[in-house]
Amino acid sequence: MNSNVLVLKDSLKRESGTKVHHGNIQASKAVADIIRTTLGPRSMLKMLLDAGGGIVVTNDGNAILRELDVAHPAAKSMIELSRTQDEEVGDGTTSVIVLAGEMLHVAEAFIEKSYHPTVICRAYNKALEDAIAVLDKIAMTIDVNDRATVLGLVKSCIGTKFTSQFGDLIADLAIDATTTVGVDLGQGLREVDIKKYIKVEKVPGGQLEDCKVLKGVMFNKDVVAPGKMKRKIVNPRIILLDCPLEYKKGENQTNAELVREEDWEVLLKLEEEYIENICVQILKFKPDLVITEKGLSDLACHYFSKAGVSAIRRLRKTDNNRIAKACGAVIVNRPDELQESDIGTGAGLFEVKKIGDDFFAFIVDCKEPKACTVLLRGPSKDLLNEVERNLQDAMSVSRNIIKNPKLVPGGGATELTVSATLKQKSATIEGIEKWPYEAAAIAFEAIPRTLAQNCGVNVIRTMTALQGKHANGENAWTGIDGNTGAIADMKESKIWDAYNVKAQTFKTAIEAACMLLRIDDIVSGIKKKAPPGAGPSKPTIETEGDADNEQILPD
Repeated sequence: MNSNVLVLKDSLKRESGTKVHHGNIQASKAVADIIRTTLGPRSMLKMLLDAGGGIVVTNDGNAILRELDVAHPAAKSMIELSRTQDEEVGDGTTSVIVLAGEMLHVAEAFIEKSYHPTVICRAYNKALEDAIAVLDKIAMTIDVNDRATVLGLVKSCIGTKFTSQFGDLIADLAIDATTTVGVDLGQGLREVDIKKYIKVEKVPGGQLEDCKVLKGVMFNKDVVAPGKMKRKIVNPRIILLDCPLEYKKGENQTNAELVREEDWEVLLKLEEEYIENICVQILKFKPDLVITEKGLSDLACHYFSKAGVSAIRRLRKTDNNRIAKACGAVIVNRPDELQESDIGTGAGLFEVKKIGDDFFAFIVDCKEPKACTVLLRGPSKDLLNEVERNLQDAMSVSRNIIKNPKLVPGGGATELTVSATLKQKSATIEGIEKWPYEAAAIAFEAIPRTLAQNCGVNVIRTMTALQGKHANGENAWTGIDGNTGAIADMKESKIWDAYNVKAQTFKTAIEAACMLLRIDDIVSGIKKKAPPGAGPSKPTIETEGDADNEQILPD
């Protein structure tokens, strides 16, 4: 009667109960430990070698985790966290992982005492609600148009990054770029689309001080006929096209049978006339610059250069959209539909410059550009990649401020205030949930503790002093100055964080911790079922090398 019943196949591995909880917590702590040293201004850098032999040197939590290849499922979901954080608010990718790791770490003690995970999760969610309430209480609203305040904020958010040694440089670039492309939606709301309308051009060479935000756009193209066309035009009239300025060719092979020789000439003449008509239609509007996303034939090029019009062909669609936003032009799909209103006259200067070995076309000095290009110069490619990552973070921060102009103190002060308030509140909570709630309060201290560790100061003394200052939820602005490790007033040191970055960090971290705690079974080794009749076949992987091999095209 007591024979074992096999439910799962042999190939499946099943773990359940506390073993899974411990496994998940260990994995999450491992991920948090990788990143822990990259929190704060005194952070270490990580060097990652990818499969292609390229290197990434960064301390951006998300960039590090993106490159890691992780086997454990819980660790994978931790990595997802930092990605969500990056997409949502663009900053706080490191803190979210450290916080989630700590939340799980303090939960381990309760699981050993055989608390039920849902009890812990309930307590955590309660703690989250109260934490957000504390945030609302200590947040202060700022004026978005006060440049100095916003600059201080962006600086403190990217002060932890590599480029902080260049002073206000990156912060300035970020604020310029985001204020340029901000669009008013009415009712005091502003929308900033970083992805679409801010292009970051990295050009190795020059110095970092040469980085700037252009009042317009630049792209890596030269005019079609450099000798005959002007490379510098002041106040150009710009026409943007989305259609080819060449004769339409057949889709594939087109056979035309001509009986008389004159017909061939007629055919050629028709093609030429077709192109001439298009060019005449465009030249009617007296443009100075014609840009098309598609091809432009030699003949059209001849007509344009004769009329003194510069032309650029085969431009990316995204670049074209940016030019349209910058100079106020409308992209036209057919030349016969051109109107005076479609012509962009907002640009002050069109110029082609040679930087390094490449030619770049600049359309700058626009009157009211709604798109811009950030030009980054620097000694090496790796450095530029890191600067770009930092710039992305900085732009996200300034976008958050434009959207929701509320600040909370940085330097671990917010977390300490939350922690102190939650500790006080835990006295009023009845029943078994009190202890996990208190543990969540203590877990919030992971951020200031890590900051202190990374500064190399005496962690225990610093933390005790801070807890003393925050004991009854007062002095909300006292935190750690990440550079020196001294206890300072964050208001005076101008160390701020954006409200929605903090709120998002807390929410993501606690919700993820709850999700991982609720897992009590891991079944691995599940195979996809093969369709009937299909034998075990190995997938063939084609590389570029054998793409033109004989085996693929049998005679």
